[in-house]
Amino acid sequence: MPHYFASKPGNQIEYNSSESAESSSAEESADEEEEEEEENEGNQGDHKKPFCDKCNTLQKPVHQLVAPKEICENRWLLTLEDEGVYECSETGLVFEVSQRVRIRYRVLSWSKYGAFLSDSWKFAGPIFDVDCDPSILKSIQFPHSLCLADKDNEVKFSVLHVKNHKGLIEPSVDHSRSHIKWNVSSLSPVGPVVQTSKPAEHHGVVQIYKEVGQQDSYSFRVYLATNNESDIADIKKEVRTAKKKYMKIEKPPQCQKLLEENRKYRLISEPQGDITPEDIQFTLAVVKMKGYFEAFFEQRPPFRLSLIEAESEQSVWSATIREGDCVENNVEKSRSRSCSRKRKSSMSETELTSKRSRWCDESDGVRTGETDMTDKQLMQVAKCMGKEWKCVAIAYLDLTKQDVEDIEIKAEGNQVMMKFHMLDCWKSRQSKGEAGAMQLYEALNQEDVPRDVIDKLDGECL
Repeated sequence: MPHYFASKPGNQIEYNSSESAESSSAEESADEEEEEEEENEGNQGDHKKPFCDKCNTLQKPVHQLVAPKEICENRWLLTLEDEGVYECSETGLVFEVSQRVRIRYRVLSWSKYGAFLSDSWKFAGPIFDVDCDPSILKSIQFPHSLCLADKDNEVKFSVLHVKNHKGLIEPSVDHSRSHIKWNVSSLSPVGPVVQTSKPAEHHGVVQIYKEVGQQDSYSFRVYLATNNESDIADIKKEVRTAKKKYMKIEKPPQCQKLLEENRKYRLISEPQGDITPEDIQFTLAVVKMKGYFEAFFEQRPPFRLSLIEAESEQSVWSATIREGDCVENNVEKSRSRSCSRKRKSSMSETELTSKRSRWCDESDGVRTGETDMTDKQLMQVAKCMGKEWKCVAIAYLDLTKQDVEDIEIKAEGNQVMMKFHMLDCWKSRQSKGEAGAMQLYEALNQEDVPRDVIDKLDGECL
């Protein structure tokens, strides 16, 4: 089989069919095979190629594969040199362009935008915010998680297009076994949605996180999700904001069997551990709420975890967690990949913890006294902002282009008030207790944010 090798960001990934790298040993151990598979998975981003014998019978379009530049976690920049149809190697998005163009895009959360869907429509793949000249970007193909081999299931695809804070269902123009095609009308949050005549089957993934800091026991969160980058990003966010610290256990995530809506699934282990709940019913509502199994062991690894269908007991996914997987000295490596290229002068974890102690009370590991920023504090930060505030709003505070336009109208030409309204908009979208100086510092501590802003947030006055 041909395989890909690494490419510089923005360049086409080439093919290499050479078999010279084959092992001279005819019998590789299971451990070595699993490690090699995990390494390959780590090079694909969060968009995983599903294992599905049913889908293999359907034709899959082949597009020119390109590698984007990662701006920060879940945000990319893709430079396309000529007209054509290109597939992003990190997200699976397919762009059809009419000329040379730069495209910025980021993964959004269905937990936020799912509220725009009626009961009959369900999300079918990740939702994205794409920034590009819509006169050049002719169409976008969104990856979806459904298996379409069941001809008896009537499937209707569309896209949810969020404009002016309203959700519009717009028609798709085509679909394949892996993608849903939409002709670009304008650009704001867009994601694929579906209506089905009976419960759908999804390509699924399993994500494992280990609680850190335990001495004589092992506790894991095991998440069940669709093969959907928005789902996976939401899981990462939930783990990062949990009261306890967790580290990612890197195992091949793809389910070997399709996940069927409304079917119950069970996690079992060898040796037997304490696993709760006993079953999880797979529905998109449960996925959106980020339900998970918790597995607890008092003995040392290895642990064999297996996901099975509760009724038939057929295996869906399995992995072995070994002692080496649970080493905690690299915990912060996986936790700190948020918005990539932090300042070289950014604080160490020890310094960051010291800052947190000034901003909030974290006695016993629980934040008890953290308060949201006041209008006065937001104004102090706003006065330090420059002309780059629009880029900051979209790149780091999760505001949309429409939000920025609304802010400009609201501020009536007052530049300082524009920046204040931007920060106030960010604050209004955070949960209570999650819009403090610490959260804003972590969001804005970037190379292209003015140093005065960071110093203001870092100062004792806040």
